[in-house]
Amino acid sequence: MQPELNDITIQKKVALVIGAGDATGGEIAKRFAQGGYITCMTRRNVDKLQPLIQDIEQSGGQAFGFASDARKEDQVIALVEKIEAEIGTIEVMVFNIGANVPCSILEETAQKYFKIWEMACFSAFLTGREVAKRMVTRERGTIIFTGATAGMRGSAYFAAFAGAKHALRALAQSMARELGPRNIHVAHVVIDGAIDTDFIQSSFPALYAKKEQDGILNPIHIAENYWHIAHQPRDAWTHELDLRPWMEQW
Repeated sequence: MQPELNDITIQKKVALVIGAGDATGGEIAKRFAQGGYITCMTRRNVDKLQPLIQDIEQSGGQAFGFASDARKEDQVIALVEKIEAEIGTIEVMVFNIGANVPCSILEETAQKYFKIWEMACFSAFLTGREVAKRMVTRERGTIIFTGATAGMRGSAYFAAFAGAKHALRALAQSMARELGPRNIHVAHVVIDGAIDTDFIQSSFPALYAKKEQDGILNPIHIAENYWHIAHQPRDAWTHELDLRPWMEQW
């Protein structure tokens, strides 16, 4: 059973994962729970977080799930305030929302283009800003944004996603330059390749077959890199890291 908020000591450290899906985000949450953090995780449908919460708790960790739409400023503010007031200090925030919806530029709609930008960039600004406000008062913290190949180059049929991910990368760079001197570590991780997920398995079986050759990214190994970034000594911080299988094309 999930513990009541009031049962948690306020001073305990929290890792907040925005977009804790069934693969990468979930494994990141598990890794930080394993390392002693209380993990707070969000999805728009909180019921989908229950198996992850149970998994973490059965392994001896503490976890909380929240239904939150990161595109909504009032919800983001309320989320951060609740966690800081009732659970603990947010020491690490991982932004892990996708929005990868391919479409020809000839058929793309203004509504979908805007929604993709809201999900992949605007929501990162909102969550990054609110968490940073708390971190600067303590003069410590780590903020990690999950990027993509689209943030480095725009491929055909990915105009909306590429635009949003380019903007996310620029946001991370700007925040790092402003907040780094205040002892806040801001990092951007480029995921360049397919990840071992049910979606890849069902939709791209030929690509998924490369798993046997370590040809797709293992979410557990991605999470280990996030853990490492969050615990680097500040004289050797990583800002941008790209992760790709050994056989992935550059």
